[in-house]
Amino acid sequence: MTTTATIDDPASQGAADAPAGPGRARAWQPNATYATRPAGAGGASRLERFIEAMITMGQTGQVFGEHGIGKTSTFLSFIPERFPGTEVVLVPAANLTPDDLLVNAPVREDSSGELALAQLIMRQLSPGRPFVLLIDDSLQAGDTIQAQLMQIACDWTLGEHDLRELGCVGVFLADNESLAETSARRTDLAVLDRMVTLRVNANDTAWRHTLAQRYPEWNLREVFRLWASLSPELRGRLSPRTLEHVLDCAREGFPLAWGLPLVNGVRLALTESGTDRRPGRDRTQEILDRIAAALGVANPDTVADPVRRVLRAAIRNRWAVLLQGPPGCGKTEITKQVVREEIGRDPVYFSLPVTNVEDLCVPVPTPDGTLDTLLTRSLLGDEPKVLVWDEYNRPKDKATFAKLMEVTQEWSLAGRPIFNLRAQVALQNPPYHLGRKLLVSSNNIAQASRFTVSYEVRPEDIPANEWLIASYGEVAETALEWWKNDIDDEAREWITKRTLERLIKLHLADQPLHLGLIYLGDGEYAPVPLSKLEARLADHRVIGLAEIAREVDSWEARLATASEVSTEGTDDTDAVHQVFANAEVSQLERHADVVVRLLRHLPPKLRATYLVGQTPEKQKFWVDALKRMAGR
Repeated sequence: MTTTATIDDPASQGAADAPAGPGRARAWQPNATYATRPAGAGGASRLERFIEAMITMGQTGQVFGEHGIGKTSTFLSFIPERFPGTEVVLVPAANLTPDDLLVNAPVREDSSGELALAQLIMRQLSPGRPFVLLIDDSLQAGDTIQAQLMQIACDWTLGEHDLRELGCVGVFLADNESLAETSARRTDLAVLDRMVTLRVNANDTAWRHTLAQRYPEWNLREVFRLWASLSPELRGRLSPRTLEHVLDCAREGFPLAWGLPLVNGVRLALTESGTDRRPGRDRTQEILDRIAAALGVANPDTVADPVRRVLRAAIRNRWAVLLQGPPGCGKTEITKQVVREEIGRDPVYFSLPVTNVEDLCVPVPTPDGTLDTLLTRSLLGDEPKVLVWDEYNRPKDKATFAKLMEVTQEWSLAGRPIFNLRAQVALQNPPYHLGRKLLVSSNNIAQASRFTVSYEVRPEDIPANEWLIASYGEVAETALEWWKNDIDDEAREWITKRTLERLIKLHLADQPLHLGLIYLGDGEYAPVPLSKLEARLADHRVIGLAEIAREVDSWEARLATASEVSTEGTDDTDAVHQVFANAEVSQLERHADVVVRLLRHLPPKLRATYLVGQTPEKQKFWVDALKRMAGR
């Protein structure tokens, strides 16, 4: 609901010791982009000058600008710095419910002792010191909230409360006029006549200086020149906020495209509108490659073990990240596993389809006559926390999702910062899977661009195979051999690891396997033939690593003969290579001696493939195996 920033915030450190005044130079640290203080870095930007003027005049200010250009962050950093001791009370209007700002409650009169109705105002609007009220995204608020906000904007009052008497020294509304984010417009001249309005763009905020300070090791001048050379449409898509996420990905060695948001489940493309409103040329790869070249870093297509690396980077850097993947691929379980490994405790978990606003927070009257908020106990305490929002695009209702947006945007809930929140992870399904539309909600670019990394999870990104083997042993190995070798890519999309586990359980319970396939209705199941799986489970005489290990002498002789016949090997060579390539790390380690014996008989080009695009655990095994082979 609200967020408060004061001079004590880490982002504002260094300003408290400086004297107040319009000419005061802002704290500056030399960096690779600006070795000396650049022109304008010590003075105020256009938006900052407007903020100062409105506070001095005691006038309501209305600011319009595109998403992601630094409007809100400018308020949060500049006001405590320019006016020491003054708080910024941030109210994300899109997240408000009618009882958040003001509620009628029974109170006992001191004079008569009788109960009477009184209007209780949210505690953040009575902080006991000067404050500036910033109403963010005010046009996205509902009709009831709009009436409350307009009373604040016009008269600096709320209900029976005069905000000036409570310490308010400024009121601002910040919005994006894009119809993609809001369909509302202020048309009442009685309201419009109360405000001073400024329209800003990216050149009116100090985002370049902020990024230069955030990445002191990089000279970003060429990146800034590239950004400025883009068309207005492309600059809108690659907003300063999104550019920051791209740079964060570059710093971690991730593909830079992972910093581009997923809007309605689809990666944002850096394209310009062509003729007849058709999409123009896609310049995404070109622009991202030029950014990488300007930074002197690589822009890889992918990285090994991507899901775990993204999760660990999120916890290390205090990021909010989004993982989008098909149902049943293991997103939730691997997220919980990595969080336990990194912080030593389970994540704070919410499944959005069954989460109400009251599950997160509840407003309650307080003895001092204000309106406070109780948070769910899982968000309290000093211990490190990682929030997991499962089924992120399947919220139970709009009110819950609106409340959730405050957490993902401001890292606070009902104006209360969540202490020691290390990361946020949103998990969701794509809008379409296997040609079928899933029942998920839509988003806009402003909402989507709140995530530092947005990654599209593939089933092979998650090591669910190892868990299946550890849980179900040889039966799981047999089922995985079928999944890897006996069905095509389309069938593998139908057989998620969740479905595969059901098939294993049905086999162990001596039940028909087809019952475990996804049921499509009218007697139809997922179109996946199971005859080869049934044959494998009935007869374990299949070629797997365990079978090769039982007959290692025979296989070594056959491979030796194959290497003499051809430098490319024979069918026996291909069979062993396929088994090695498909084996899980636990299987390889269990039969490590066998692998080393046979490895030297495989062609060098096949051995080299075991080191490419593998997880760190698999790469380590193969490096050790090759060393042992060379020492034999």
